[in-house]
Amino acid sequence: MLVTLIPLFDENMAIRAYSLFTQKENYFLNPLFAGTGALDGAGRVDGMEVIQSMGMETLSADRDVFVTVSSMNIFSDLTIQCDAPHERLVLLIEPDVKPEPMFIERIKELKGMGYKFGMRKLAVHDFQAYTEVLKLMDYVFLNPKKVDLAIAKKYFSALFPQITLCAVNVQTVDEFEEIRDKAGFALYEGNFYQVPITKGEHHVTPLKANYISLINKVNEENFDLSEAADIIGNDPALTIELLRMVNNIAVNSEVTSLRHAAAMIGQKELKRWITTAAISELCTDKPSEIMRVSMLRGKFAENLAATFKLGEHSSEAFILGMFSVLDVVLETTMEDALSKVNVSNDVRAALLNGEGSFEPLYSFILQYEKASWQEVSRQMILLDIDMNTLYNAYIDALVWYRKLMLGK
Repeated sequence: MLVTLIPLFDENMAIRAYSLFTQKENYFLNPLFAGTGALDGAGRVDGMEVIQSMGMETLSADRDVFVTVSSMNIFSDLTIQCDAPHERLVLLIEPDVKPEPMFIERIKELKGMGYKFGMRKLAVHDFQAYTEVLKLMDYVFLNPKKVDLAIAKKYFSALFPQITLCAVNVQTVDEFEEIRDKAGFALYEGNFYQVPITKGEHHVTPLKANYISLINKVNEENFDLSEAADIIGNDPALTIELLRMVNNIAVNSEVTSLRHAAAMIGQKELKRWITTAAISELCTDKPSEIMRVSMLRGKFAENLAATFKLGEHSSEAFILGMFSVLDVVLETTMEDALSKVNVSNDVRAALLNGEGSFEPLYSFILQYEKASWQEVSRQMILLDIDMNTLYNAYIDALVWYRKLMLGK
């Protein structure tokens, strides 16, 4: 199964929920599943299966999760598929769920059980026909490329005041701010949060410079553990975190200094920990999703490295994913951001020009992240990627990230 989470932001760019997108089968091996996916798992809701196996906390912490249901599996027994709190789940329908009595009654029944509902891809000319369905919706997703959002806001406020509106396909910060200021939507979906702010002058603060210096030190070939420990000592937060981590593994040993702590961890693990911790600190003044994207891409890339014949370069694959948002973190161009850090030529080529040995892996991760299942399916056939391998690699990245955050 293919699985990914897409964030929903509020007007302050804070995460409010996640949409869980899944695809049970490969599009190209099973053409009937292309398009709406209405025949995919007719008796079960794939998203419910994922939530049940992983748990809401691992997937989304305390945020609600939007799960797509079709005109067929909306009639399945959802309660035996997933025991997550109903009020944390938003069942997301599309126009294949018609404004007909059997669907309307089923939606009422599920809402009576505590589930919430949302609707995507409803065309403007169908608003009136779907009046009875819209009366039952808690959320409606609208595309600014297809609807005048300011007019839509007035329309829904007047006729369906219970509905929370979400703008989708928001691609730039300017577009986000325009919709927020003019239409005042409550939720926003799109890649706008990943676009670096490059207007005006942006200077790297001394604190961020320290983190960059640390990243550069551990990315030197055969870096000196003592020098890395000395740089860590300049930052109280990193010092505390390093000592906490070492104390967890050094049950019967006394840690006498930061250099001692660094030596106990070893070069490979210290490099991995420092890169993760430094990126985390660099992201503190950015939307929380930036750090999550960086971490998930890094771990996902590392997990898939062997699948892309890059098994001996899994550490570089980790760096590739982690640094893929460095331009956003440092508020500059990717070229300028990479000029500040030590990375291999192959990683640089992939991030800057979409070239080199890491390009196929990086491109694949970006497509997967957006739930571009048709392209992902095509690449799976070309590269002979097993569905279970892909699923396990992504789920492992989610679990790793969750454990990382719990350890903070």
